[in-house]
Amino acid sequence: MVVDTSLSEADVDRLFHALADSTRRDIVRRSLSVEASISELALAYDMSFAAVQKHVAVLEEAGLVTKHPRGRERIVRGNAAAIGTAKALLDKYEEIWRSRIDRLDALLAQHTTEDTSCQSPQSRRTSPRSR
Repeated sequence: MVVDTSLSEADVDRLFHALADSTRRDIVRRSLSVEASISELALAYDMSFAAVQKHVAVLEEAGLVTKHPRGRERIVRGNAAAIGTAKALLDKYEEIWRSRIDRLDALLAQHTTEDTSCQSPQSRRTSPRSR
């Protein structure tokens, strides 16, 4: 189900797949606060430069970071707008679920009211609830 009409199912899948990994989330967090080269990012993790480069590529494909050249290095910058898109999608999903819960609550309240109104006055006095 696509909630934001400007995104395809594939776009949403890429976005949440990229955010599903803790290393990639950390790279996004770091690159939102300060630009860093892939080499600088690689120093923060117990993995190879190539592995970090692959994580950055996944993030870039999802639009969560951008890379731009600075001399021989590639500088990674977080994309706050993409984070906003993810937040908006999650907000929409939350809205859908809250709506479902509200409908369920209303249905349960209606059911409880019907049960109470169907009881005779004598059974209402001796029910476990009134004791």
